[in-house]
Amino acid sequence: MTRLRERKNNREAVLRSLYGAVERNRPEVSGSVLRAELCLPDEDLSAACSYLADEGLISVDWTSHRTPAAVSLTHEGIRLMEELEEEQGEHGRAEKTEPDG
Repeated sequence: MTRLRERKNNREAVLRSLYGAVERNRPEVSGSVLRAELCLPDEDLSAACSYLADEGLISVDWTSHRTPAAVSLTHEGIRLMEELEEEQGEHGRAEKTEPDG
């Protein structure tokens, strides 16, 4: 069984990969491409996609074997990733402007 930290990392990796695809004007990613890019076993990718779909962050077309055939970010998923990107940008600027102690 995958540990909690690994499951969270898998979910984050799926979101980041899909967000990167959206930035490259690829709104949908095939499950096989996602699996290969993230080097995740079917069961871990399926678990991550199931969780994220239940949260309303991604949309998944499933194969008959319950593995992702096609995956895309929902509007809510894009908003979440944009918020995270903005937060990271603000943290990066704050670190650069802090005086050396």
